[in-house]
Amino acid sequence: MRSVMEREIEVIQSIIKRRRSVFPISFTREEIPVEAIEIILDSANYAPTHKMTQPWRFSVFRNAGKTRFGQELAKQYKAHTPAELFLQKKYDSFGVKFEQSSCVIVLKAQLHPELLPEWEEVAALACAVQNMALTAEALNIGAYWSSPGPVAAMQDFLGLQENEKVYGVFYMGYHNAVPAEAKRTPMALKVKWIEE
Repeated sequence: MRSVMEREIEVIQSIIKRRRSVFPISFTREEIPVEAIEIILDSANYAPTHKMTQPWRFSVFRNAGKTRFGQELAKQYKAHTPAELFLQKKYDSFGVKFEQSSCVIVLKAQLHPELLPEWEEVAALACAVQNMALTAEALNIGAYWSSPGPVAAMQDFLGLQENEKVYGVFYMGYHNAVPAEAKRTPMALKVKWIEE
């Protein structure tokens, strides 16, 4: 009989290894219950955090709020992109991705420059988002962390607090994506063992 530890390792490794970015085009439009979103967000709260700053901050956009956010993001893209670089396809894609998603979560960090360098707070946020991605995978919810450039110009729209910074958006939705095999080179190529 397998031990509890062996079963737990099997479950967590299975979830980690099958987690993939699932893009909004694969989302089914089925609504994610608020309770499931709260479970995903609660997982974020247990990420490692130096000096217990717990810098992760989230804004959850659903329903009409999500649509309004997508429209504003497209508007900011158009306003801040030189005419020669503007792509109508990209402009249109903001609204489409937001409509395809059940919810969109803005990923922010409350920085504490008097205590820690920014990179440590960003690392904590990234760990929090990984917890979210793994929990979403366990719930059969697709997720994708994106960092659209125009979001940086949306401080007023997002109501950012002092020392708060946006690091992207997290699209989520139930999906019909075909499971993809992980593309990873062997770990042996990335580890150096020093024993003497």
